[in-house]
Amino acid sequence: MMNKPEIITSRTNKKIKDASSLLSSRERKKTGLFICEGARLCADAAQNGVEIEQLFITEKAADTYREAFCSLGKAAKQTFFIDESAAEKLSDTASSQNIFCVCRKKNDPRSFESKGFYLLTDNVQSPDNLGALARSSEAFGAAGLIVCSGCDIYSPKALRASMGALLRFPVFVRESCAEAARELKKLGFSVFGSVPDKNALDVRFAEKGEKTALIIGNEGAGISEETKKECAGFVTIPMAGRAESLNAAAAGAVLLWEFTGRNDMYGGFYGKHS
Repeated sequence: MMNKPEIITSRTNKKIKDASSLLSSRERKKTGLFICEGARLCADAAQNGVEIEQLFITEKAADTYREAFCSLGKAAKQTFFIDESAAEKLSDTASSQNIFCVCRKKNDPRSFESKGFYLLTDNVQSPDNLGALARSSEAFGAAGLIVCSGCDIYSPKALRASMGALLRFPVFVRESCAEAARELKKLGFSVFGSVPDKNALDVRFAEKGEKTALIIGNEGAGISEETKKECAGFVTIPMAGRAESLNAAAAGAVLLWEFTGRNDMYGGFYGKHS
């Protein structure tokens, strides 16, 4: 049963200050907490076993999103009604729904599956790219996303871009992409790197097996030299016209389609939807 919400009317209230500090990656790392914004994203967190420490919501939003408010109010340890100025301090969006949850980070998922397709990101910096890659990985039936350094998976922008996939989908966080690649290779996976190089193998003709992993590199620098040493080979997306490459999110979607959408051996797109 939901407790009666406390009321906060000042943006300088300590609870508001502490919650707004979670917009910073440094504070998220220090506290083990993160902040979700919006009815859908907060609901995704609750429905996927994320521990909700606090719910902050305006009374108007509680009325507008009554179903979400009732569900989140039961899941949250503490609930607060806040005014518009406090909501503005917590918001990271231009048009906020004025619903916010302070959540505890989830533990890393269990060990890698024995087969399937994994997408690795090697120091991808953009939260929009990371979120889109998570969303595409889930949509195309990958076994998981392995995020190696780069953007924090609990960045508010990454969470929004993923449409909740970063909270639902198996996401593994590793410091070193080279180490993650070695871990997969020990399990018998073939690890490939994606590069904007016309001399690399056209991804349409790459062999797609039951145990395959693909690396997406940093937006500017690509895959690190250390990580390249762990790759069995390199694939590329053929380009027409004067285009030399796609951004990480677009390239990831194309590569995921080629590695999972056209091969249902391990339950990819065709295997799940045909």
